[in-house]
Amino acid sequence: MTILELLENDGRLTAKELAAMLQKEVGDIKKEISELEDQGVILGYKTIIDWDKTDREYVDALIEIKVVPQRHRGFDEIADKICRYPEVNSVYLMSGGFDLAVMVEGKTMREVALFVAEKLALIESVTATATHFVLRKYKDKGVVYHAPEKDERGEGGI
Repeated sequence: MTILELLENDGRLTAKELAAMLQKEVGDIKKEISELEDQGVILGYKTIIDWDKTDREYVDALIEIKVVPQRHRGFDEIADKICRYPEVNSVYLMSGGFDLAVMVEGKTMREVALFVAEKLALIESVTATATHFVLRKYKDKGVVYHAPEKDERGEGGI
């Protein structure tokens, strides 16, 4: 395993723990992490939270967007503009029927719908959108949210 693989799986690992796991010196680990951060390889550290287990009200949505690519910039200029909205968590260039996939968070479905109608749909290059609301997360970023319930039908199941 590498520092990156270990940190991706558990961002709480200390330099001392990483050094022990990789059989390296703590100072070398700290230097390597600092260099990876400076190079933009490590972009940040996040905690995965199951918000359904809190009293926070929110809704996630996946928005597919068809766009006309910009001359000499392709999809980059449009993606850059969409990235700047605080409601937007992720933007991906996709293959298939739509060009961009955008993950958005809002307090209500209405708030997300208004964001699409009043901001995304009004971007000059956007020709179509399709909004899909996340009803339940089962797994995200490799983490299973809800343990599967025991199948009461027995081993053979169906």
